[in-house]
Amino acid sequence: MMTEPSRSSSQPFAAEAAPRRPAAQPEPLPTFCFSVQAAAEPGVMPRVLELFAKRNLVPSKWHSSVAGPAGEELHIDIQVAGMAPELGDYIARCLRQILHVTCVLTTTKAVEP
Repeated sequence: MMTEPSRSSSQPFAAEAAPRRPAAQPEPLPTFCFSVQAAAEPGVMPRVLELFAKRNLVPSKWHSSVAGPAGEELHIDIQVAGMAPELGDYIARCLRQILHVTCVLTTTKAVEP
């Protein structure tokens, strides 16, 4: 009776030879930017800030200034890092409903790798 020689190989199986890829990382959320124009009234800024505070959000940047020839306009620029675009759009709609707000513009800044 003849026996076949055993075949041993030092080559790994194909599944082991393939390099492993890291698990797909979710895309980081962008920085959502708001530009709010309103009448320069004392109650506008707290109402604007309240929309973020009641959602437990702290803006990463906030800049406000009084503008216009007689100081009758208030310009507020807000940035919130890591905000989902859907939530940013919703907050923008809420900002537009605040008394004395005349214009709300939005944009996003992509996260740099």
